[in-house]
Amino acid sequence: MFSSRRMKEEKQLTPKYTYAVVVSLAEYHRRIDALNSEDLRALCKRLQISTKEDVNSKHGTSIKTDLEPETFRPNLSEPSDLLQADQIEKLAKNLPPRTIGYPWTLAFGTSKHGMSIKTLYRAMQGQDTPVLLVIKDSDGGIFGALASEPFKVSDGFYGTGETFLFSFYPDFEVFKWTGDNMFFIKGDMDSLAFGGGGGEFGLWLDGDLYHGRSHSCKTFGNPMLSRKEDFYVQDIEIWSFE
Repeated sequence: MFSSRRMKEEKQLTPKYTYAVVVSLAEYHRRIDALNSEDLRALCKRLQISTKEDVNSKHGTSIKTDLEPETFRPNLSEPSDLLQADQIEKLAKNLPPRTIGYPWTLAFGTSKHGMSIKTLYRAMQGQDTPVLLVIKDSDGGIFGALASEPFKVSDGFYGTGETFLFSFYPDFEVFKWTGDNMFFIKGDMDSLAFGGGGGEFGLWLDGDLYHGRSHSCKTFGNPMLSRKEDFYVQDIEIWSFE
């Protein structure tokens, strides 16, 4: 009797152990893949894991809106002197898919490299990603272009339909390829130009990177990007994605 009671007490005091089964990585993934959606929901419920869909269904679509900006907030090699955080996010959402997830690297900046198109072309050597040209003019306007490939001296126009123009004046807007022509980018030692048709460039910079011009063009269907057709450059940044 005594021994029976003692055994019962010892059994109550004995902790319950959970035994883990050790399997190979391949077997682990096989078992995970074998679970159906109901099994996964039950497992998540036991482990108190909430899925994004569950959260959105409880709190509405505003959760998705709050989370989305994080997805498009790239890492920069150094702070931009021209772009604010919200402007970077807006631009990032419109970049070609092949640039998403890569950090932004400052390949050229007039504050560091000076106002020279020769230096600009030199900085582009060795680059093999699209590049983002950001201009700030003397009126405080921010605008520019995404070029599908690094800038170079060319006999004619080059680039692809990934190229677009943009402006933050009066509100942020991106002007993508209309399909009307293929006058994307043209560079020589005296100028750098984007878009064409009707005898006007969508965006043009002179060889000193000091004077520029913007006009409506057929390539991008854009209005004038700057407040004035002719503008003076205050600063330029060119970002690559690598």
